[in-house]
Parts: sequence; C-alpha cells; structure tokens
Amino acid sequence: MRVITGKARGVVLKTPEGMKTRPTSDRVKEAMFSIIQFDLPGAKVLDLFAGTGQLGIEALSRGAQSAVFIDEQDAACRLVRENLRRTKLEEQGRIICADYLSFLSKCSEKFDFVFLDPPYAEVFLENALKKITEIDILQSGGIIVSERPVGKELSFEFEGFSRSKDYKYGNTLLTLFRKD
Repeated sequence: MRVITGKARGVVLKTPEGMKTRPTSDRVKEAMFSIIQFDLPGAKVLDLFAGTGQLGIEALSRGAQSAVFIDEQDAACRLVRENLRRTKLEEQGRIICADYLSFLSKCSEKFDFVFLDPPYAEVFLENALKKITEIDILQSGGIIVSERPVGKELSFEFEGFSRSKDYKYGNTLLTLFRKD
C-alpha cells in the first residue's frame, strides 16, 4: 500500500498485521481520488474509520489543508501516527482515538470531506451516514465518500444531500453524498 500521487507520492505506508483492518485497495483509492481530485486543494478532511490513515494521507498528499483521523483502536491510532511521520505530513494531521459515534456527537468542526470506509460486516456505515447528515459538520458543498462491498445495499437518501451513482470497482462500491 502506497501513496499514489502528490507530495508523498510513492511512500509505502505501514499496514497492520492480521485481519482487523481492511485497507482500501490501490485501485479503488485511485478511482476515488480521480472523482474528487478537483475539490481537494485546501480542503479539511475527516477520515472517520482511519485504520492505516491512507485515505486522509492521500488527501493531504494531494493538497488538502488538514485531516482529522478517528479510530477506536489504539493500534490503528499508532499506525496512523507512524504513516503520517513516514509521509512527513504529521503537521497537517490530528489523530483522535475514539469511537466514531462519540466523536460525531461532540464534533463542532466543519469539514469539506468525510471518508467512510468502516468494517464491512457491521452497520457502522449506515449509522455514520445517518449521524453525519443529522449534525452540521459538513461545509456547504461538502462531500461524504462512502465505501462498501457489492451486495450491501445503501438504499436511502438524505434531505439536503445529493447522492451520486454507485461506482463499482471489483467487489467494492463507492457512493458520494454532496451537501446541497
């Protein structure tokens, strides 16, 4: 797993041992950032299920102003810190080791992007989308980028948000929600 482009291009990111974290494949990550590339410069990013931090780090490498990384696992938070250090982007990143719903309930910051790549087998994606669309943490025109497996339905719409089509890459679906 590596940073695809930008200031940290080519830096290999450290990955966790075992199967607790499922990093986004380079193919899906490249497609994702091709879709949003023109909105990234100067953006404030939230990587809600950070894992390795690769989505927030890729955004920083491509010109995002700052990124907040949230993960409830101490090991994941240490991994994000190490990956920020490897990419020399630690000054632009802030790591919070917390449960995603606890963080969202207390969050008063505004973001331009929220990356949602939670564990596939859980209902974290649905819960996070519902909570984010109920609270006011996205700038006008802000984008939620959600990743899920093929076969996991995401059949709801949110008032005040426009939904993109589903983008399919192998066994992965990407869906974007833009705040109107």
